[in-house]
Amino acid sequence: MTKSQHYILLLVVIISPFISNSQTSPQTLRTLDSLYESTHRLSYNYDYAGAIAESDGLIKLSIDQKNDHYTSLGYSRLGAIYLSMKDSINCFDFYNRSLEFAKKAKNDTVIADVYNDIGNAIMVLDGNVIEAQTNFKKSLSFNNRDGKPKLGIIINNINLAWTHLNLKELNQALPYLNYSRNAIENDTTLHPLYSIGLDVLRGRYHLYRNTDLNRAIDILKSAAERASSGNFLEEAYEAQKYLSIAYEKNGDLTEAIASIKKENEFRIEHEKLIRKQQLAETSTKHKLQQFQQEAELAKKEQIISDTLVSKSKEVSIFFIVISIILLLGLLSVFLLYRSRRKLINRLREQNIELTEAKENAERLSKLKTQFFSTVSHELRTPLYGVIGLSSILLDDVELKSHKDDLKSLKFSADYLLALINDVLTLNKADAQGMKLEKTPFSLKKLVESIVNSFSFSLQQNNNKINVVIDEAIPRRLLGDSIKLSQILMNLVGNAVKFNENGTIEIIIKLVERTRDGVYRTQFFIKDNGIGIPKEKQASIFEEFSQVENNNYNYQGTGLGLPIVKKLLDVFGSEIALQSDVGRGAIFSFIIPLEENTSTVDTEAEELLATSKQTPSFENVHILIVDDNKINQKVTQKILQSRSFKTSLADDGQEAVTLAQKQDFGLILMDIHMPVMGGVEATKVIRSFDDKTPIIALTAVEIEEARKAILDAGMNDIILKPYDVAQFLTVILRNLTVAFNRNQ
Repeated sequence: MTKSQHYILLLVVIISPFISNSQTSPQTLRTLDSLYESTHRLSYNYDYAGAIAESDGLIKLSIDQKNDHYTSLGYSRLGAIYLSMKDSINCFDFYNRSLEFAKKAKNDTVIADVYNDIGNAIMVLDGNVIEAQTNFKKSLSFNNRDGKPKLGIIINNINLAWTHLNLKELNQALPYLNYSRNAIENDTTLHPLYSIGLDVLRGRYHLYRNTDLNRAIDILKSAAERASSGNFLEEAYEAQKYLSIAYEKNGDLTEAIASIKKENEFRIEHEKLIRKQQLAETSTKHKLQQFQQEAELAKKEQIISDTLVSKSKEVSIFFIVISIILLLGLLSVFLLYRSRRKLINRLREQNIELTEAKENAERLSKLKTQFFSTVSHELRTPLYGVIGLSSILLDDVELKSHKDDLKSLKFSADYLLALINDVLTLNKADAQGMKLEKTPFSLKKLVESIVNSFSFSLQQNNNKINVVIDEAIPRRLLGDSIKLSQILMNLVGNAVKFNENGTIEIIIKLVERTRDGVYRTQFFIKDNGIGIPKEKQASIFEEFSQVENNNYNYQGTGLGLPIVKKLLDVFGSEIALQSDVGRGAIFSFIIPLEENTSTVDTEAEELLATSKQTPSFENVHILIVDDNKINQKVTQKILQSRSFKTSLADDGQEAVTLAQKQDFGLILMDIHMPVMGGVEATKVIRSFDDKTPIIALTAVEIEEARKAILDAGMNDIILKPYDVAQFLTVILRNLTVAFNRNQ
């Protein structure tokens, strides 16, 4: 039985003995009560054929006695039976008849019960929450007419809270939840299903409100334990389902996984019960068909028996014919039963196979995610050395004669890094693991960095890039600069690749500034290259798809535009394309950005600009903690070029020792190191030093490690390999914050 059917059964069993028609004799009333109780018992044991027969007897006797109340209850039972069998036509037909006789009886409680039953039937069979809500409100109005507290009012309030929560109408749901809670707490005689069902709804309320997740967790956890103890499988399953969501929102993934596991266990047990019920319903339908056939046969036999008086010979012939028909009917029923039994067994086997396949797919997905995370770290670590050293050597005036070679080296490393980022982004998008970050950045500097990264390709294809940024867009913004950078890198990269001796335009315009301070910003990437045929414009956003052109030989993975589309999905945006063959292409999209009103980034930028002419950081001592010697050297040279003092540590234990012996202005901490990792080392340092800024310098995916890094006490994160200007900006921003705090 479903949760709503539990409540229907409990309500009617409790109320029915107290309502009767005074015109009916006591003996007849006892007979009617007995029939009514029998329908409940048979329904609860899934003997629907017997329950229908008893209900028919109840209706016939009550109509004969002109007892509208019990006639209404009889039709209500038939409605509930056909609700259990998912027969919506008969269900609503009998409930409407029940309502008709309830109104004739002029009993507000009976009318309220029928409206409540109809509302439950609509929720279960149609899912029309608004229509169900209307019936629950009608039921409540009839229950409230005499001004006396009753169980029906509690159930009405629970059902109304249920419908409002399904519609995410939290403010409307709250009064009903509060009333039900107070009423149930004041009545210790109520069945535990009421308090369990109510607590599941209360837990959903706090979960949707998203202001007190711990309260939602406590309520749902209590409901789950009580449902499990009482073997109420559906309530236990629902409580664990919402509990896992609450844990996930609260960042407690371990408990979320445990709740999902329990949810699956209860779901499997509940599905077994449902399958048992379905088998019972199937058997009942067969019995009903057989009952109908037997009824028809009985009528025919009656006709035959009447005819036997005058025509004995014809009676014999009819008897033989009827016998043959009966045998054929029984044989058909037997064959149908055996066929259905085979079908049920086959469906059960397929369900088991599908469950195993789902579990294998989830396991493989986790292994794939772990593999990509490891590959990301192992590839980005050496790339950090290549890109960093090439950038340092490019600034060395003594190597001016090798400048072109070094540019080629850095371009190749940047291209490989972009390819790695594309593959990792595609994997995270497929696993639905991407979320928007909100970090400060300069749109102008971000675009300049992207343009500079294509300097080698622009020179090769003899292209140039023009950038136009709307002055109405704030200079300092908040948003996911990494995903925006990846989108622009792929779009600009395509424009550079498919264009020769041409011009690429990056145009950024402000569409509008909303009331809540969001800047809806539109980006255009325009080129005058080969263009894209109309028939190919849909397929280019598919993975590994490229436009073929016999006059050009372009290399690539075919991942750029699919990744752009997936990243824009995360922003809640979409890509637009205008193009004709030979006339170039215009890609455009709109994303929301916010203004960064913090003064810390401004001070950091001013310090960075000043430091380009004047070495002003001789007194700032930075500790570099990294187990990779090449990465140590790259980071040290970048910092020493800005006159920072530096010290080196090969692991977290050595960093802790140095931090105890002397004061540092800032600590750059790698995450994965031997002896002691960066997260553990940070926790130890924070036990005796809570002022020195500690910045994570890591090659792992930020989304995977952010919570652990920040919870350990680190102040910021830099992803390797990094842009030097961005690297220095993050360092100066944290130094500025620390300096202002210590004043």
